[in-house]
Amino acid sequence: MPREQAVAAIRRQARACAHMDAGLYADLLTRAAADVLAGGPCAAAIAGYEDAPADDVVSLRLLGGVHALVLSGLAPELARFYPSAGGAYRAADAPACWTAFRAIVEAERDTLSGWLRRPPQTNEVGRANLLLAGLLHAAHETGGLPVRLVELGASGGLNLRADRFRVEAADFTWGPADSPVRLPDAWRGGAPGWLREAAGAYPRLSVVERLGCDLTPLDPGDLDDALALRAYVWPEHTARAARLAGALELARRLPVRVVTAGAADFLAGITPRPGTLTVVWHSVMRQYVPVEEWTRVTAELDRLAAAGSADAPVAHVSFEPHPREARNDFQLRARLGTGPERLLAEAHPHGLPAWPT
Repeated sequence: MPREQAVAAIRRQARACAHMDAGLYADLLTRAAADVLAGGPCAAAIAGYEDAPADDVVSLRLLGGVHALVLSGLAPELARFYPSAGGAYRAADAPACWTAFRAIVEAERDTLSGWLRRPPQTNEVGRANLLLAGLLHAAHETGGLPVRLVELGASGGLNLRADRFRVEAADFTWGPADSPVRLPDAWRGGAPGWLREAAGAYPRLSVVERLGCDLTPLDPGDLDDALALRAYVWPEHTARAARLAGALELARRLPVRVVTAGAADFLAGITPRPGTLTVVWHSVMRQYVPVEEWTRVTAELDRLAAAGSADAPVAHVSFEPHPREARNDFQLRARLGTGPERLLAEAHPHGLPAWPT
């Protein structure tokens, strides 16, 4: 039964990849599921992880490990199909691509076993589009005080530098014109009026502290950690890879601090600071936090909100999936102090584009 469970999980991920414009991975995973069922090299590669929880996304761990080999120049036969390595992929390439992929999985089993032990970890730069919108909303509502950015599940801390990114839409721009990170086509149908007003009032923000937490933080300045971040961007998503490359460049110039801690324990040490706006934000991380810990996170957020004041305001900004009916809507929500939570926008899971609600 564990093998059948693994096959079902791989097939679910294949469908998700197809839905997210990742045909290469959708084809590879469809064939990998059959290979696992037949006891081939993919079955050997995931041995011991067949009954892992769905949130472990074992298939993405395997794909990430193979992608790292491709990006490192260690899988040239496969690289010719990976756009991230200068290759190209068409549906007609599926048999040859699978043959090269299967050969790498078989030959590099020891290397890939290390990737099976590490959680897939992205630092999706496009989601800064929503986080920045929430930040500008909070700044406008509280008078433009200097900002403390506090991120839960910060990974490599790339989005803690979001105020240095350039956001662009048909009727809207914000951020340094020379930024190495550009977020184009950010809003479908135009940016909402509240965002245009906030951006007009605050063309620049003063960020005086950047602090995050993660259970397994990555260091963008470390070559292996940077490779891991690049490897978990799907190879056909070259625009995402370009945004990540820009953010890695920016990270070399602008240090931030990401501590090893769970979200609840980390928040317990955060208090409002007079003369600053404390913004706690997170994006697509709540699903990885156990229910009992998120109950503690909520209690800490409530404590922090209640401790805020007009001189030391607190905002909570989140970009997370919110199940509604039969689909998951990724929503930007913001709460100022102890006030009500507001739904501000919805967006593609990777943050681009967003649209007003």
